[in-house]
Amino acid sequence: MKWTPRRLQWLLNLYPPYLGAGVRVTHIDPQWRELRVSMRLRWRNRNAVGTHFGGSLYSMVDPHLMLMFMQRLGSEYVVWDKSAGIEFKKPGRGTVRAVIRISEADVEEIRRATAAGESHCPTYEVAILDEQGDVVARVTKTLYVRLRDGSPVQARGA
Repeated sequence: MKWTPRRLQWLLNLYPPYLGAGVRVTHIDPQWRELRVSMRLRWRNRNAVGTHFGGSLYSMVDPHLMLMFMQRLGSEYVVWDKSAGIEFKKPGRGTVRAVIRISEADVEEIRRATAAGESHCPTYEVAILDEQGDVVARVTKTLYVRLRDGSPVQARGA
């Protein structure tokens, strides 16, 4: 489905799990190259020791790479989250932020790797930072990407 960045930002900010955790998508680039997200520490996302709950830290970056690649690659491609992991580096306090970027090289690598009709599973890392710019957590995401009908690019449209 084709979304505008502004509409997706609006929808994500109304998404009940994000509302509950206090996650805010603050910017989506018009060309889907960058998305910024933040989360203030509140009673709803605080764990037993008074820092950010790990599940909320993960959720703030969870769907964005998949959604951005879906928009960048278009409806000819299937894009799914395949796997993910999170490494906690230090307790998260205050407002935490993440910037998710997709370069033109990332898009071209996927197009090249899937051109023969095969699937491709690239891995990306997103850092979640505190107000001082220190890394609170690193999230690793692996996507599954392939051409929707599975046929090579050269044979398509012929």
